[in-house]
Amino acid sequence: MSGYRLAMREAVKYIKNNLLVSADELGDDVLLNACRTSMASKILGPESDFFAAMAVKALTSVKSVNNEGKARYPVSAVHILKCHGRSALESELVDGFALNCTRASQQMPTRIDGAKIALLDFDLKRHKMQMGVQVVVNEAKEVEGIRQREQDITKERIEKILESGANVIMTTKGIDDLCMKYFVERGCIAIRRVKKEDIKRLARATGGTVVVTLADMEGNETFEASNLGTAETVQEERVGDGELIYLRGLPTQRAVTVVLRGANDYMLDEMDRALHDSLCVIKRVLESNSVVAGGGAVETALSIYLDDFATTLGSREQLAIAEFAEALLVIPKTLAVNAAQDATDLIGKLRAYHNTAQQSPEEKANLKYSGLDLMKGKIRNNLEFGVVEPAISKIKVRLHRRACNRPTGNRPTGNRRRRTICRTNDTILPSLRPA
Repeated sequence: MSGYRLAMREAVKYIKNNLLVSADELGDDVLLNACRTSMASKILGPESDFFAAMAVKALTSVKSVNNEGKARYPVSAVHILKCHGRSALESELVDGFALNCTRASQQMPTRIDGAKIALLDFDLKRHKMQMGVQVVVNEAKEVEGIRQREQDITKERIEKILESGANVIMTTKGIDDLCMKYFVERGCIAIRRVKKEDIKRLARATGGTVVVTLADMEGNETFEASNLGTAETVQEERVGDGELIYLRGLPTQRAVTVVLRGANDYMLDEMDRALHDSLCVIKRVLESNSVVAGGGAVETALSIYLDDFATTLGSREQLAIAEFAEALLVIPKTLAVNAAQDATDLIGKLRAYHNTAQQSPEEKANLKYSGLDLMKGKIRNNLEFGVVEPAISKIKVRLHRRACNRPTGNRPTGNRRRRTICRTNDTILPSLRPA
């Protein structure tokens, strides 16, 4: 394992000293290029220009600064909604938060300005006696009195919420007709069956608190105005075959929503995954401000470097480092095979380019950015052509692999013990010895 760890440290050092490029040197297009590279092999590849611009605008819109003064770009602030119908190119970016929900009643208003939002995690329905409670009555009119009292309790609960100033009520559970009647009379918007993850995001974005019960510490039922979130506008709009609820002008953090359009669920799910991957790539480029050339350039350069480095060692670590270097070539080989290219020929040429770059670092410096052009089946300078990836991804992957290979107390010992290195579908077993 010491050989693998040594190879990992040398690989990370070589990336930082030789292959890493500052994003500032490449200009404003580096984000678009990194996003296009991420989308190239996915369903959004043919329309990567359109979706790359959308993803970059979405993530840069939610920029925030932490207590240390560092810029942060939370991917969770970009909400992705999927809507059937129309072309993928009719997807849109909305400045605000959108929910795939509708008003509980068509008699409620479709728009409220200066919204104060109550976020609830309990049912809004007619109060009923608890299980096991027995009420003995002597006359039929007393039964009607019990029902009336149940309605009054329900009305009192709704009034406590409305008296706090709430005019938009969202709950993760249901709302029955009796409660809906009170909301309609007060001109409020009530939205039911909101997903829990959505209501938690809304709590962060609006500055509100998710309330799970009206009971306080003294056993009474209250609803504090401090639990309310705020938004400039809450509006229901028709999109495709249904309606969406849009919240705009959120106070605590900016939030944007990408409404994806597509033919069916399978296409929309793939688009969602591809767009999320691209947002994570943009986040890493923005926060680390460094990129490396893609198309197998980094892996091939490290393979050549570690091969040469291994020959300088006179210990058993030499074999482990050589295996580490060979394992890195699996990535460019897989890229070539998936593109129906001659992997043997292309990888041989790519290794020759990087060997020349490392033998003559001053004269052939640009060759270290050489990678695969899988459309034409040749080698090119991928940095010039905009095929880039976040440098931190390459570095952290190798550090993570070291952590995965670190022995733990629960791992079996003796001749059952094995080590796994960073190679696709490849496990190296040490020679088995008698226990």
